[in-house]
Amino acid sequence: MNAPIVKLGRAASFALLLFLPLPIVVIGATSFAAAGYLRFPPGELSLRWYAEAATDPRWIEAFATSLGIAAVVSVLVTAIAFAGAYACHRLRPRWLPAFELAVMSPLFFPHAALGVALVNVLAMAGYLGSATGIVIAHIVCTLPFAWRPIVVALQRIDGEIVEAASLLGADERRIALGIALPLARSGLVTALLFSFIISFDEVTITMFLTGPQVTTLPVQIYAFIQENASPVLAALSTATVVVKLVVVMLLARLIGLDFLVPHDPA
Repeated sequence: MNAPIVKLGRAASFALLLFLPLPIVVIGATSFAAAGYLRFPPGELSLRWYAEAATDPRWIEAFATSLGIAAVVSVLVTAIAFAGAYACHRLRPRWLPAFELAVMSPLFFPHAALGVALVNVLAMAGYLGSATGIVIAHIVCTLPFAWRPIVVALQRIDGEIVEAASLLGADERRIALGIALPLARSGLVTALLFSFIISFDEVTITMFLTGPQVTTLPVQIYAFIQENASPVLAALSTATVVVKLVVVMLLARLIGLDFLVPHDPA
């Protein structure tokens, strides 16, 4: 009796897996259209829109800015999250639940509300309209996504290993950098990956913080699409997807993404 239900579930899962990448496939195909408007199927193929994106200083500068900001944010927020999570894991203060609630609080507010709040804070600090201000804002909104994977990774570390290191004379710094850091690699890689992608794609908060001297690719695309639905947008969107895939592949090659595969407890 369960066989039809199992088959139906498998069919639904397969259909979902086919449906999820469908928008990416459509945008990717549209980006190769020779026509001067968004068209699917693309018809005659051309690299015209990729050439236009690669030669337009607006797109080049915005792409480089987004890439640089996302790289800096991912490294900084992962370091901050590891330091805070390790301290909380070792000390286990009474106020830990309230502290974790504060760390996760950016998830509870609309990004527009966060943007308005950060405008006031960064304006008082003198960072409004600067790359530094955008980095600070992105750290705030990506911190929850870096915090949880690292906390989970630290909780999975065998406490006997840490206790043995302490008995052998290892100080807190050596335990953190020599034991906890390598053993929490899965959480660190997850934090790096998620924070990079979220920072690279962030548009709502960033719109409040950009200025004449600095703008990111998502904000530039949003501003451009208000006036023109050119296929160059499809080319840029496809390029951003490729960048994210390259990041994932590099991490898989250099560090490993085995943490994505469930392990048998036995």
